[in-house]
Amino acid sequence: MASETDVLDSVPKQLWIGGPVDATGGGTFAVHNPADGEVIAEVADATPEDAVRALDAAAAAQADWAATPARERGEILRAVFERITARAEDFAMLMTLEMGKALPESRNEVRYGSEFFRWFSEEAARINGRYLHAPSGTGRILVHKQPVGPCLAITPWNFPLAMGTRKIGPALAAGCTMIVKPASATPLTMLLLAKLCAEAGLPEGVLSVITSRRSGAVTQPLLDDPRLRKLTFTGSTEVGRSLVEKSAHGLLRTSMELGGNAPFVVFDDADIDAAVQGAMLAKLRNGGEACTAANRFHVQRGVLAEFTDKFAAAMTEQVRMGPGTDPDTTLGPLINSEQLAMVSELVDDAVSAGATVRLGGKAPSGPGWFYPATILTDIPGGARILREEVFGPVAPIVAFDTEDEGLAAANDTEYGLVSYIYTRDLDRALRVAEGLESGMVGVNRGVISDPAAPFGGVKASGFGREGGIEGIEEYLSTKYIAMT
Repeated sequence: MASETDVLDSVPKQLWIGGPVDATGGGTFAVHNPADGEVIAEVADATPEDAVRALDAAAAAQADWAATPARERGEILRAVFERITARAEDFAMLMTLEMGKALPESRNEVRYGSEFFRWFSEEAARINGRYLHAPSGTGRILVHKQPVGPCLAITPWNFPLAMGTRKIGPALAAGCTMIVKPASATPLTMLLLAKLCAEAGLPEGVLSVITSRRSGAVTQPLLDDPRLRKLTFTGSTEVGRSLVEKSAHGLLRTSMELGGNAPFVVFDDADIDAAVQGAMLAKLRNGGEACTAANRFHVQRGVLAEFTDKFAAAMTEQVRMGPGTDPDTTLGPLINSEQLAMVSELVDDAVSAGATVRLGGKAPSGPGWFYPATILTDIPGGARILREEVFGPVAPIVAFDTEDEGLAAANDTEYGLVSYIYTRDLDRALRVAEGLESGMVGVNRGVISDPAAPFGGVKASGFGREGGIEGIEEYLSTKYIAMT
């Protein structure tokens, strides 16, 4: 692995619009290491004028990129996958430095995120239409798929690589150009990816990265420009609703991967040891800062004590909190002081309402934005922690008695991204999975994300799918051609 300094020095700090370019006016902003709050880099602070420059480049490149043979597009994506793989340790270190997660978590993200380029490199050549006889006998029906056009992707800070690659991969495979606006907390990973894409032969203008502290001001000119034809966003439901409203004027194609409040349901016939290890993955992956993180643990009363005891023991034995670059660390810091304050506030609210702290429950003193692995029990029904997305390593546990009660409790949320269930009963697994109001269900699994599977939610968790054969459809328009 290269040194931290070497990795940071290898990353472009300018905007990426056909290559590295300064922001208009030369403004920059600081990127901080969550482990100690120190500044690790200064990157270009884009202006609205810079966003229009990026759209100019995307619009200019669109026709040629769409006309590029699918196999050639796929080979470029495959070459990017290989470059990411070759620099996997550099990407892992970079994400740990700017986002805080432990190095093992960052390495997992590199493996996961790079796979979207490999998967969609193969899907590029499998964009299919239809040809059929009109039932009336009056002619032929030709159904043709073509790229929607220039796209804007707005990505979050919690998975700096994967949240970009699962949008960029299908867009480029479909023949679309794309502008990426990464989160201001974690812009470095996406800038390094843009550099690797250029090295792999991606033509200028096909992918631009605009970094800025002011997401709304920078992206609004793009949403108002008729040349932009698609918006894809991963982030909070509140921001997603606002973006849908802003994109309505231009009638943009949109896909929204928004907030979650995932239930983790353990039935009394479950393998409790397997459920505990699944809970560790579902809760503590990425330090709990994931939309797929288990947010509420609903445990059938007959196994409540056993599950809680074993879950607390596993957290005590397996979790080591510290800077993400420390090889012994399994739980790094939260992203910033605001997130730390929010997690602390939700725990304090639950405790003040009568919840019991079984483990953790208090942020340590000292530098960095750390919060320990925490288990709460005896949660009152009206506690905010059961309604709001925690986005931290906190596990509230509540009991239920019957299957119907457990299902109702799991569905008692405005969100519907993912749910987890543990049971040995196949009939129950299918019955409950079909009854859960979520876009994805993990059955006896604590991690469900897979580039080959359609990722997405329902209700306030958004719409559209990323990954799988469905993922590329988000970037394709359907054209019907009538022939005599």
